[in-house]
Amino acid sequence: MDNLELVSFQIISAVGVAKSSYIEAMKIAEKGDFDLAKAKIKEGDQEFVKGHEAHAGLIQKEANGEKVVPNILLMHAEDQLMSAETIKMMALEIIKLNQRLYSLEK
Repeated sequence: MDNLELVSFQIISAVGVAKSSYIEAMKIAEKGDFDLAKAKIKEGDQEFVKGHEAHAGLIQKEANGEKVVPNILLMHAEDQLMSAETIKMMALEIIKLNQRLYSLEK
């Protein structure tokens, strides 16, 4: 396995865990446990940063003149990175909406 494949798998793995945490946060918020939901967001953020740092390393290589030849695996990793970021934004909104619903129901 070459370095680009390894980095791609690191990105996919880290952001996959992040996405799972974000989705779990939404489900927890639906049940009204907003502190735990926010904790799950933080857990997801810690994993997301790992994936983002791995990706940033590739960008740094390219900036230093070392060619990074993209392949389908890297494209998939970047897609997963972007979707994790989108899911986080949605999770934050869903948590906020559930908080409003719970306050209105009281």
